[in-house]
Order: sequence, then C-alpha cells, then structure tokens
Amino acid sequence: MTTLFLADLHLSPDTPALNARFQAFLRAHAGQVEALYILGDLFEFWLGDDDDRPFTRDCLSWLAAFARQTPLYVLPGNRDFLLGAGFCRASGATLLSEPHALTLYGRPYLLCHGDALCRDDVAYQRFRRKVRQRWRQWLFLALPLAWRARLVGAVRQETGQAKMHKSAAIMDVNQDAVDELLNAAPSGSVLIHGHTHRPAHHQWTHHGQARQRWVIRDWRDEGGGYLAVDADGVRALSC
Repeated sequence: MTTLFLADLHLSPDTPALNARFQAFLRAHAGQVEALYILGDLFEFWLGDDDDRPFTRDCLSWLAAFARQTPLYVLPGNRDFLLGAGFCRASGATLLSEPHALTLYGRPYLLCHGDALCRDDVAYQRFRRKVRQRWRQWLFLALPLAWRARLVGAVRQETGQAKMHKSAAIMDVNQDAVDELLNAAPSGSVLIHGHTHRPAHHQWTHHGQARQRWVIRDWRDEGGGYLAVDADGVRALSC
C-alpha cells in the first residue's frame, strides 16, 4: 500500500482548471491508496466553516466522496489556518495540528506545513503570530462573509506586494529551525512539508546523524505534484 502527500493547491473560485484537476486526482486515487495527507494551503484562503459559496460546497463534496473510501487528513496552512470542525464534518477529513509525527511502514515521519520554519522572514512570523491569536480569529469570523472576503483580498494584495521586496533566501526555511524541529522528533524522522514552493529532497548530517527533508511540489504550474510513501521510502511524482 501507498500513502500520498499533497500541499499548496491554493484552490479558489478563480482557478476552475486547477479545481478540476484536483477533483480528477481525488477520483483517480479514491480507494486505491492507504491514506491521503494534505499539508496546508488546500485553499487559497478559507473564510470560515460557514462559507456556503458554490465553490466551497463543490470542494467539500469532492473531499467527502474521497473520504468515504480512503482516510483523509488535512493539516492547515498559512492560507487556510481557520479550517475547523465544520470543515471536518462536511469533508470527512481529520484535521491535524503541527508538527504531526507518525510511523509509516516501520519508519518515522514528521509533517508540517513549513511556514513556521521560515524564521528569517521576521515580518511574516510577526504577522503569523497575530492572526493565530484566538481573539483576532473570533472577531474575523464574527464579520459577515462578504466583509471577510474583502478583508482577505486586501491582506493578500498587501502581502503580495511585500514579497516583491524580499529575497528568495529569506522566504525559505531556516536550517537551524529545521534541525531544532527534528531534534524534538523521534530519532530518524523524515520531515515532509510544503509552503516554500521549492520541491526538493534535502539530505544532510547533523551531529553525526543522517537527516532528510522532502518539500512537496505545489500545484501552480501545469499538473502539480505529490509524494508517495511506501515500504521502499519516498518518491516525488507528477500528476
């Protein structure tokens, strides 16, 4: 059996072709794999579990159809960190917190979205801490849905402009942060994450111990990618 990992699909009402590819992916793999893990940013943004737009209803129905045949796990990302119990009920998914440790086929793995590891981007980390404060989230979710959508649009525009003035290195993971995370994980854990949109298989040695980090390919370009994990290890595949 095989377990699959996705990240950074960024589905939205403005990406019909991408949405259709994701629906086809779910149909092709339902009942064919042991489980599917989505490690953040399944959605370009998540307005709240009361979002009843046709796009949201369609996505939830695709996920629910898949989850009826195959276990589905979702770890929220920086765009959809407001996923909650309502999302789980509608989609059939199990929501995970990060970091999430698990053992697959006799080997330990550690899962996260990846944005918390981008420690060098100080401005983003400050923003991340603010939007994850419960009282701010409560205020946001208390707003009418249309207001939330406008607010998210304004924040996306502002952060997009800010990225133009940041170096590529500052938006990648910090190696010390990666090692600290793995230091606290079961020995030999293989780290899997997304967020950076820099798909790769990293291997290095830390205090004499061999380590691995896999970055999942995002779905911005034609096709997208995912990781498949089985008894032989990890493989990076294209859709």
